[in-house]
Amino acid sequence: MIKMSEQRKVYQEILLEINRIIKEDGLRPGDKLPSERELSERLQAGRSSVREALRALELLGLITTRRGEGTFIQHYRHNTLIDLIGAYVLKDFKTRKDLVEMRKILEIDAVRLACRRGSEKYFAEMERIIHMAEQTIRDGKIPTEEDYLFHRMICRSSRNSVLHRIWVPLVEYSKSVREQSLSRDGRAEEALEEHRLILEAMRAGNEEEAVDYMARHLENSIL
Repeated sequence: MIKMSEQRKVYQEILLEINRIIKEDGLRPGDKLPSERELSERLQAGRSSVREALRALELLGLITTRRGEGTFIQHYRHNTLIDLIGAYVLKDFKTRKDLVEMRKILEIDAVRLACRRGSEKYFAEMERIIHMAEQTIRDGKIPTEEDYLFHRMICRSSRNSVLHRIWVPLVEYSKSVREQSLSRDGRAEEALEEHRLILEAMRAGNEEEAVDYMARHLENSIL
């Protein structure tokens, strides 16, 4: 029992130390982690223990190994835990309803702030995303990714980093709901037109009109 406890402690310490190295080295999603050998030397830990810690991180979807290239930090959006947790959470109707309600609160306030703080840089990017969505629809596909990017850009244009950080996991958990909604007959085209109206109102600085369009858009997106 003592031996197992000691092993677990070493394993946990290595995970914490790897996290510290990531922060110290300023590594971001997509960046390459130090090699197993380098980590072992920096942590003064056995390579087998380091290997086990890395394996656990990979199983969680936090890192990925590319043969012949090394180990890289995964972007949170590709973390399989997000999909698993999201699927579990959304089985409960009350939770699902609460997520939709919370998204309304965040995005309507994001639109208000975007009308006051948004710049042409953000609006031009939203316009580009709308064009991407148009092409995706023409290709006979559902513009789920473009929908995500458009709404994320609104949150970013609010210039409130806390709002954006809360919004991201919330929308990731409700990914399956968005996909189902956009898959409804004609809904993708309708949503695209609603995006255009929201953008036009924000560009004009018409706060109440933009908020009204966003509220209707989110209501129409509910299954």
